[in-house]
Amino acid sequence: QLQLVESGGGLVQPGGSLRLSCAASGFTLDYYNIGWFRQAPGKEREGVSCFSRRGGSTFYADSVKGRFTISRNDAKNTAYLQMNSLKPEDTAIYYCAAVRVVVGGQLCNLRNTYNYWGQGTQVTVSS
Repeated sequence: QLQLVESGGGLVQPGGSLRLSCAASGFTLDYYNIGWFRQAPGKEREGVSCFSRRGGSTFYADSVKGRFTISRNDAKNTAYLQMNSLKPEDTAIYYCAAVRVVVGGQLCNLRNTYNYWGQGTQVTVSS
């Protein structure tokens, strides 16, 4: 069974940090493009960051550039989203997603082009 499980969410004060994890089971994550998305109450889901199989290229939404870092640990079959300098507007449920691509395939993107999704983890930034 192919599965993604997020963890690491929680309550943090503005300016604080969290590291989200996305553990994959049933498949090898390094064959996939990986994305992190979030959805705040009353808002549409938005792409936050992604990591390409091809060359490890990464992309970030403008709203998180310079604050968030996406990475992947192949030995642990896990992707991460390091979130620093958190703001109240970062409050949302965060989801990781994956889509298999061939070697040299398409770079990742922040659109809804992923076919495996985790269940989400809540991040709340509040004083």
